[in-house]
Amino acid sequence: MGAWGVKRWIVVYVVVLLGLNLGINVNAQQVPCYFIFGDSLVDNGNNNNIQSLARANYLPYGIDYPDGPTGRFSNGKTTVDVIAEQLGFNGNIPPYASARGRDVLRGVNYASAAAGIRDETGRQLGGRISFSGQVNNYRNTVQQVVQILGNENATADYLKKCIYSVGLGSNDYLNNYFMPLTYPTSRQFTPDQYATVLIQQYTQQLKILYSNGARKFALIGVGQIGCSPNALAQNSPDGRTCVQRINVANQLFNNKLKALVDNLNGNTPDAKFIYLDAYGIFQDLIDNPAAFGFRVTNAGCCGVGRNNGQITCLPFQTPCRNRGEYLFWDAFHPTEAANIVVGRRQYRAQKSSDAYPYDISRLAQA
Repeated sequence: MGAWGVKRWIVVYVVVLLGLNLGINVNAQQVPCYFIFGDSLVDNGNNNNIQSLARANYLPYGIDYPDGPTGRFSNGKTTVDVIAEQLGFNGNIPPYASARGRDVLRGVNYASAAAGIRDETGRQLGGRISFSGQVNNYRNTVQQVVQILGNENATADYLKKCIYSVGLGSNDYLNNYFMPLTYPTSRQFTPDQYATVLIQQYTQQLKILYSNGARKFALIGVGQIGCSPNALAQNSPDGRTCVQRINVANQLFNNKLKALVDNLNGNTPDAKFIYLDAYGIFQDLIDNPAAFGFRVTNAGCCGVGRNNGQITCLPFQTPCRNRGEYLFWDAFHPTEAANIVVGRRQYRAQKSSDAYPYDISRLAQA
């Protein structure tokens, strides 16, 4: 091989190495850990072994997930799985129910199906871990981290770099306020009063997280519950028109949550809070489904009754084949295809309204 051939080979070799290095850097883990609080939208197995009707550890749930049924209320990934990928994590964040040893240093998923901000929310479904219970579980995790890292100062330095994703409130409407035969809240509070009460309780739990090391908060708004197959099946005359009284109540909560972000950013200078507009992102998917590859937006891919919206998927029920064209997997929960769109837009906003004052990608660098 001549001198020119050797030089050319070296150049190619260096370019390949640079490309590999660039790839590694692009996908590098951006934060040391990711802590997740929420409900069935992001539960990844915490309800599997508790006495509850709110469980998804059976087929067809997980039909498109590499590990099969895990407790995720989807055919595949949830939004936080997608966000973890975007943040550069190799593998998903473990559920609190099975997180052991040094696993907790990557973060923990505390989410529980049927959980709410209010402790009584979802009780008709049996066992669940409310937001206050999830916060208590996080405090246990902090003690584990202290033991692993050796002292509280090292733990504080570690945790302040992590992202804390909090998404609750859906069940406080779905499995509380809009179930007047089971819960008294709709008789006790106007929608505006109820949103205020929820935000007050939410704030108290956030402050406990803050006092236990949390500094980077991503607060996720409530989605369009009034557009779910369940709401359409029960309250929509044509099975397509979203139920406005539910969505209006959801927006009252979201507006107060966004205002809370401003309040907390102004009063906790060493912490960063952002608001993620799940409601608005879903509005885009419903208004212009074809742009995102969706064909069916008003029915579950599996389920029972009108719009497949009466209840969740039955064990071993055969779901629709064209799952990528469905916005909803069951009566309440999005498909993996929808979760990918939402998760990516929460990580990196495509519209200015997706995230306030900025998105998760910037929160990771803050």
